[in-house]
Amino acid sequence: RITDLNYGGHAGNDVFLALVHEARYQFLLHHGYTELSFEVCGLIMADAAMEFKKELYYGEEVKISIAASGFEKNGFDLYYRLEITNAGQTIPAGKAKTGLLCYDYEQKRVVNLPAEALKKLTSGS
Repeated sequence: RITDLNYGGHAGNDVFLALVHEARYQFLLHHGYTELSFEVCGLIMADAAMEFKKELYYGEEVKISIAASGFEKNGFDLYYRLEITNAGQTIPAGKAKTGLLCYDYEQKRVVNLPAEALKKLTSGS
């Protein structure tokens, strides 16, 4: 979007993180979840890291692939690969990682990763 461009004429780091957020939301929906409805709890982002490989310009199509990994008692990590697709060619644009914790928003505390969620996220679908 034209509103995503910064003074350098490319998408800023805030837009990069927003794209990751959208991809995470779609990934969770694909598995039947949202950040507020993850089996018996919700999810809260504990950390985020981004690595920029190429600037994103207006009109470019960005493909984002996601893999879940690093499962622990209370959460897991999502790894993102951002690629620009142009005339049948894919160009690496960046990588990101978000750490997610299972969270009870009513009790305001971290809870255990639900077994059913772990099963869904590791099934490869």
